[in-house]
Amino acid sequence: MKVTLWGTRGSLASAGPETIRYGGNTACVEVRADDGSILILDAGSGIRRLGESIGTPDGPIHILLTHLHLDHIQGLGFFGPLFRGGVEVHLWGPPSTTTDLRTRLGRYLSPPLFPVRLRDLGARLVLHDAPATATAIGPFVVRADLVIHPGPTVGYRIAEGHRTLAYLPDHEPALGAPIFPSSRRWTSGIGLARDAEILIHDAQYTAGEYPPRSGWGHSSSEQVVAFAELASVGQLVTFHHDPGHDDTALDALHEAMAGTTNVRIQPGREGLSVSV
Repeated sequence: MKVTLWGTRGSLASAGPETIRYGGNTACVEVRADDGSILILDAGSGIRRLGESIGTPDGPIHILLTHLHLDHIQGLGFFGPLFRGGVEVHLWGPPSTTTDLRTRLGRYLSPPLFPVRLRDLGARLVLHDAPATATAIGPFVVRADLVIHPGPTVGYRIAEGHRTLAYLPDHEPALGAPIFPSSRRWTSGIGLARDAEILIHDAQYTAGEYPPRSGWGHSSSEQVVAFAELASVGQLVTFHHDPGHDDTALDALHEAMAGTTNVRIQPGREGLSVSV
């Protein structure tokens, strides 16, 4: 299983000379199986370039959305395969008790916010609620679970054989915890991340930036390290970088994180590919 990062930025795209090394596109991750099958995690602005690299696929494409905040769906309308007849695209997203996924996505993919409606796309589009139980998607087994973040938000655990990836890009497991971490039993997202070979996780804030932003749905660098240790993951890939953090700031943040733990930390950069 090969994992490639096409967008690593959180909240707002922030392309510019100061973000060249880590990237300025918002969340998008490609997961490719040994047989070439592809899962796409989130549809931020990074999905545009991914779509160009895919071209016209031989089989269906599955896009797994963690939630519907704009930075995670803003690239959908620029994903080339959606406009190609004969292509089958499956969109998975967090369930809602009030409105189905098609209606919620249609609020963005429709005028006046976007000129093209979902129903006008050339591809055959199939929508699903994110799977709460282990579900086969091609060669992958995928499971989703709700995590702490404003609005319905899920994380994903993806397995191919004995190899596992956990993806929790927007997550605040320390919310409401006077001491973090405490027990695994009461920690959001631990069931998805536990013993995963690779954990891609929110690391938006420094320790000093987090307190006034408690409840915003994101983690500090200290918290994500503690979460990775609690989950006993093999490797942590940092994600959802703050749009205000330039490359120099992120270098310093990751250097500080690496000095506090034995967990292997890989700074999340656009273009990074990791084999699981």
